[in-house]
Order: sequence, then structure tokens, then C-alpha cells
Amino acid sequence: MGSPCIDVCKYDEETGWCFGCGMTKPEKKRWKKQEDRPAIRAALPARLEALEAAGHLTGLAAAKKKKK
Repeated sequence: MGSPCIDVCKYDEETGWCFGCGMTKPEKKRWKKQEDRPAIRAALPARLEALEAAGHLTGLAAAKKKKK
């Protein structure tokens, strides 16, 4: 199973979710160890939708956003 990570690695301060893929830092570590992959992947679409609903850019669009 390929990683959903798209090398954006910018995180929402409130949720800890990555704006690029939706994973948290601990989930990225577990992914590398091949733990819980199906459960992690299943949670990501809803997380990205929630971030978008809150007004954040997600996916590759988040990579283009400049930090303030």
C-alpha cells in the first residue's frame, strides 16, 4: 500500500493533521513501520474535507501557501 504522503508536511495547529495528506506525525511514523495502514488511510478523506471546510488549503495547494 503506497503512502498517501505528498511531501507537504505542514500541520494544522489545532488538529495536528497534515494539510497535504491528513496524517498526524505519529501516524506517519506508524505508517513507516507498516502499522495500522488501512485504518489510517480510511480516516484521511474526512480529515482533508474538514480542513477544507475550515478554510484551509489541502493537498498540493497547501504546498504553495506561504508561511506568515
